[in-house]
Amino acid sequence: MRNHDIMEKVLLQKADSKFKDEIAQKIGIEEIKPCYTCGSCTGVCPVRKVIEDFDPRRIIHMIVLGMRDEVLSSDLIWFCCLCNSCYFVCPQGIRFSRIAAELQKMALSEKYVDENFLKRLEPVNSYLQDLCRLTMFKKVNEGFRGTHTMPCWRKDTVKNG
Repeated sequence: MRNHDIMEKVLLQKADSKFKDEIAQKIGIEEIKPCYTCGSCTGVCPVRKVIEDFDPRRIIHMIVLGMRDEVLSSDLIWFCCLCNSCYFVCPQGIRFSRIAAELQKMALSEKYVDENFLKRLEPVNSYLQDLCRLTMFKKVNEGFRGTHTMPCWRKDTVKNG
């Protein structure tokens, strides 16, 4: 199934036009709209390499379209490993990890998921954290430069020399 097939039918009367603004406000940015769906985030995402359906660009697009129920009820919002790889390649500086974390909080508070779901997700979370660490170590070894704080690896990643 191709990405655009999933969004083929967006019911405008069901769309939440304020969803994108609500997310933007919660994560502390003016708007999410600057995303022009270039796909850089998806191309660099380590999760995408193991979970083909995981597509940060598609999730952002769904947010912009106001697809609140579809986004908050999706298992995919729980698979971001929070490595911020997407942020470092995004020409618009959108940090999908912050969006994913906020979507998870909203899904919990609005009862799209329950505690049983979170318990079933625990083995996956461990794997995702390992994936995050491996991604950052690989970037450091490849000469990735900059001071970055990752949720899974809170160290200065500046490579000297």
